[in-house]
Amino acid sequence: FMGSGDVPVEDKAEEEGPGADQVETLSLQEVINRQEAGFTVRIQAPGSETFKLQVSVQMLVAELQQVLMDHEVTCHRTCFSLQLDGKALDSLTELQSVQDLQEGALIRVVEEPYTVRDARLHLRHVRNLLKSLDPTDAHNGVNGSSLSYLSLYIQGDMDNGQRVSGERESVNLTPPDYILPGSKDRPLIPLQPMREDWKPWQCLRILTVSSWNPPPGNRKMHGDLMYLNAVTLEDRDLSITASTRGFYLNQSTAFNFNPKPATPKILCHSLVDLLCQVSPAFKKNFSTLQKKRVLRHPYERIATPFQVYCWTAPLRDHALDCIRAEETHTSRMEHFTNIDMLRGRELPRRNLPERLHRERMLFKTNSDFVAAATLGAIACVDGNIMPINPGEDPRSQMFIWSNLFFSLGFDVRDHYRPLGGDHAAHTAATCDLRGVQAYARLDTEGVTAQTIVPGILEKEQEQSVVYGSIDYGKTVLTHTRFLELLERTCEPLRIQRHLVLDHTHLPIELCSSTQTKGIVGNDGRHYIMDLLRSFPPDLNFLFTEDREELSEEGGQLLGYPRQHRHGLATLRPELLEAFVQYRYELFLKMVSSGLKKQERDPETQEDIGDEELSLTIAPGTQKAKDDLLRRDVLSEACKTAGSINDSCFDIRFNPDICSPEVRFPTECSEEVEKQRQLLKDAAVFLLANQIPALRDCLDHTALPMDGISLTWVLHQRGVNVRYLGTLLEVLENTVERERLSHLQRVAVSEVITRCAKHIFRTYLQAVEPSALSAAVSHFLNCFLGPSSPLSDSASFLPPDELLTRKRSRRRRSHGNRVSMVSESTWAKLTPSDLWCLVRTEARQYFQYTLHCDSIDEAVEQFGLQKISLLREMAVKTGIQVQLREYVFESRHKPVFGEEDVVNMFPVVKHLCLTTSDATQLIQHSQAAIQQGLLKEGYELISQALTLFSSVCGVLHQDVCVCLRLLGRLCYIMGDYREALSHQEKAVLLSERVLGIEHHQTIEEYTHLSLYCFAGGQPTTSLHLLYRARYLTLLVNGEDHPQVALLDCMLGLVLYGLLDYDLSLKFLLNALTLSSKYHGPASLKCAHSNHLLALVYERKGEFRSALQHEKQAYSIYRDQVGQNHESARESSEYLKSLTQQAVTLQRALNRIYGVGGSSASLTPLTAHLCQVPQLNSANFTIRVAGLLKDWPMKRRWAKEHRHWTEEELCLEGQHPGVTFSLLMLRRMFCGCYLMKLPVEDL
Repeated sequence: FMGSGDVPVEDKAEEEGPGADQVETLSLQEVINRQEAGFTVRIQAPGSETFKLQVSVQMLVAELQQVLMDHEVTCHRTCFSLQLDGKALDSLTELQSVQDLQEGALIRVVEEPYTVRDARLHLRHVRNLLKSLDPTDAHNGVNGSSLSYLSLYIQGDMDNGQRVSGERESVNLTPPDYILPGSKDRPLIPLQPMREDWKPWQCLRILTVSSWNPPPGNRKMHGDLMYLNAVTLEDRDLSITASTRGFYLNQSTAFNFNPKPATPKILCHSLVDLLCQVSPAFKKNFSTLQKKRVLRHPYERIATPFQVYCWTAPLRDHALDCIRAEETHTSRMEHFTNIDMLRGRELPRRNLPERLHRERMLFKTNSDFVAAATLGAIACVDGNIMPINPGEDPRSQMFIWSNLFFSLGFDVRDHYRPLGGDHAAHTAATCDLRGVQAYARLDTEGVTAQTIVPGILEKEQEQSVVYGSIDYGKTVLTHTRFLELLERTCEPLRIQRHLVLDHTHLPIELCSSTQTKGIVGNDGRHYIMDLLRSFPPDLNFLFTEDREELSEEGGQLLGYPRQHRHGLATLRPELLEAFVQYRYELFLKMVSSGLKKQERDPETQEDIGDEELSLTIAPGTQKAKDDLLRRDVLSEACKTAGSINDSCFDIRFNPDICSPEVRFPTECSEEVEKQRQLLKDAAVFLLANQIPALRDCLDHTALPMDGISLTWVLHQRGVNVRYLGTLLEVLENTVERERLSHLQRVAVSEVITRCAKHIFRTYLQAVEPSALSAAVSHFLNCFLGPSSPLSDSASFLPPDELLTRKRSRRRRSHGNRVSMVSESTWAKLTPSDLWCLVRTEARQYFQYTLHCDSIDEAVEQFGLQKISLLREMAVKTGIQVQLREYVFESRHKPVFGEEDVVNMFPVVKHLCLTTSDATQLIQHSQAAIQQGLLKEGYELISQALTLFSSVCGVLHQDVCVCLRLLGRLCYIMGDYREALSHQEKAVLLSERVLGIEHHQTIEEYTHLSLYCFAGGQPTTSLHLLYRARYLTLLVNGEDHPQVALLDCMLGLVLYGLLDYDLSLKFLLNALTLSSKYHGPASLKCAHSNHLLALVYERKGEFRSALQHEKQAYSIYRDQVGQNHESARESSEYLKSLTQQAVTLQRALNRIYGVGGSSASLTPLTAHLCQVPQLNSANFTIRVAGLLKDWPMKRRWAKEHRHWTEEELCLEGQHPGVTFSLLMLRRMFCGCYLMKLPVEDL
């Protein structure tokens, strides 16, 4: 009954014959080999020596050109062709298809004449080279740039882990005070630390387009394309002509046009070559700049396919940039047409190479579409695009830009009035995107999501729609071709094919919701739109006359159904899958029970009369009776499970079942009632099963840290965010409330910030453009500032920038500004008013009551952090604030000023396309790993990584997942060098693709620190852990289970570096948090007590060591039994500690009693400095308890049970570091194995 949108390889094999699976596997391996195969060629560029370059056989010639444009030798060239043996290579040809191209072949770079387009591209490329180390683009959120700080923490690696003691002497291991346990400071500036390679490295003072452009007609006849101005570091003004042959200096000035070549007459094909010849400073600095650029990791230089925005940015000087100025007023995006979107969809997909080529094309088209749509939306909001209906109300205006259609999310024609007006119109976009994502994931032939439907603007919507309804079911149309196409999607989307009555009271058939409209374009293709009803409605938020019936069936369901502000609340696809799985298990149990009952009670066969039997099959056969009984059992089980088919399990939902305007034929009344009951059961299932299932946070399989991670946890279980109020009620009434306090804190924070976001959306619509900065800062002051309202909010605004110099005029202007601001609606908002609105919004939207009178009381009651609330608010609304320290407790001045609001970015939701074949490989690898086949799983994940990189590029979240899994497997199998290599890339990708403080980035930092410690880099591991702890404190705070894990790791690393005092601080805090979140009698606490005993022993404090080890032994004895290995080890260690304490006391008595010499201290000192030499059993990796219920447990544990200190110790490694490494492996090895079948995909 699996409802996956992707067609598995096995299904195709079954259809094509028994040998098809083998053919597909061979094809896969061949494709992987081709993707990874490569050879070396020699590159000969003009004016430079020949150099070697490694290329892939599947690389296009155009991709090779891009590689050369990034290479250190040829990076300044853009307009060239590649020739082999004097023949030019086609840019769209794969290298493997080029004749005579083999190992060691010489490819020549041949300069080509420029066009105007080539000259502009060359200028843009030179600008990007000069700005390659500047993070300004990342802060501005343009050009696919994003931040990464990993290299800042891994540059100081020690020499392969050979010197620990010397490293400790030269490196300060103490972190800043704000990282230490117990600190309440949450500074913001360390979020973006200063990097040495980001310091301004200026090559030119100015490079801009000249005002003499465009060239006059007579100069065009001489080959002039455009004119440039430059000012060198020597303060020399240059006028440059870009011609078809290259670049040269001309004699023009600011006020005199003279295009004649200047003396000396230098013609260079590259602008960089010209500047190097006329400016020695440029030549020197550009060479240094390129060396620094090449030293950066390739993942730091490549542009991301989807733009990532940061919510903090430092104030920087605004420099001259001709490319930025040009792009502001011109569109650099291509004009998308229907054929552009369809070209990828219609590509063949008969085998793996064709599928990869098709998916690569689709991903590229989608990423370009998202970039273009984002720029277009910004241009529409900024007023840079003329609406196609300028005479209408601004709320109802529509735009076309780059052949994309834009409209605002308002209910301007009362289209959504029955569903909730503007609230429904705003939600409809998200629901529509969710439906498009579902159809795109299916990738059904003939069903595509398009741009503007050809011809839709040429006629009225009523005339163009041939399928579906435009008036909520009053008038319904159907179409044979649409039924044929949509029938293919019904089974995977679990949509029931159903009958409805049209406006003539005649039944017609649909394969989707009535809201889904079908249009036949002028190109003859069939298009569907308005997919907001692709999933069934959520009856818990659909207030109907069946309220009492639903409540009685579900028991005490927390007051459901409830009234919602819009009627577009639908069930998530994850919930449908969970509900179907639940019913499928029920179905199997009923079938099994019925068959067993039939075998035990043969008399039931007599209930079937001979006449009934004769109607089915030939009488007198026992087999006929058995088959009939089995069919009855199967039919009864299908009926009980809610299947639409009596002979097999098949659950589907009718999306129109609760639409008030939709009418059904009388003969379908029984079926409609069954469908209504099925939806009620699904709604009850969500409340009774899925929300209580969130208690799995107790065993910390899910650790939500912020709003994004909490939303992901909810969605994975099919729970919508609107159920946050219900979740909080469940948490407040649960017995384990204290152990789930971190989940409650994150949920309350999410409720508050989402309510503030809803209010901010309306608040911003009444703000004039010239007051945006002031209005946003005022809103943040009211939201996060002191609870007491400011006496006069407008008095804190800075003076108007347009004031005259005269004192009287200044006073009058300032007074007018204050008066104008105070009259604005947004300026009248106060902290108390905003908090009242937040409480009202929480009660109306989330059905949750905040029993607080101010934000300060909420922070105190729930243990929130205002800096974390600021981050959540900024991420949700697109606000970018200045990177500085904010004093939220100040009552004399506002927290935020106008200059603190740096920018506002769009919050973009888009389709997430990937490759189905790679996803299947990940699933196969999980199955292999669960069977203990780690190497086989490693190979499968490596193949998936190759496919993901080929389709999506290296900067993609799926690539990050593969690298993370490969790193874990390498670590488990003992290959620390490979684990480090994979995990370092995973951290870089996570920072670039997700964000520098994303919860997944924090986890990646934690894993990398572990692998660094295992690889002999303890100091690097320590700094990575400090970074992870700082990010965790900033995002959530110290009271979180993740902090307990980090502190335990920090304590062990510091123990290995012999810093016992600092190690104790972190281990004691880890014990406190473990006791709170795991329970004082948990094995986590036992392990923490054991680690503390080890540290106290090294400090010579045997009394404290004995105390903690006794607690550890007591927990081990009670939890796992006295004969368990952990309990035995703890008992032996207790005896050792007791013996050491007795020996120490005797030595002290002898010293002080006899008045012994200093020589008597030597054995004692040696004893105290000795790292504990426990037997091999102490260093055995304990996975038996951590790997319970895992099929690979016994086999893997048996093969690796003898990993001892000697086997894991690196050559020359300090024994203290080795001991800590073994303890870390004991802590995390089993946990990583348990998480290896990652839920990330």
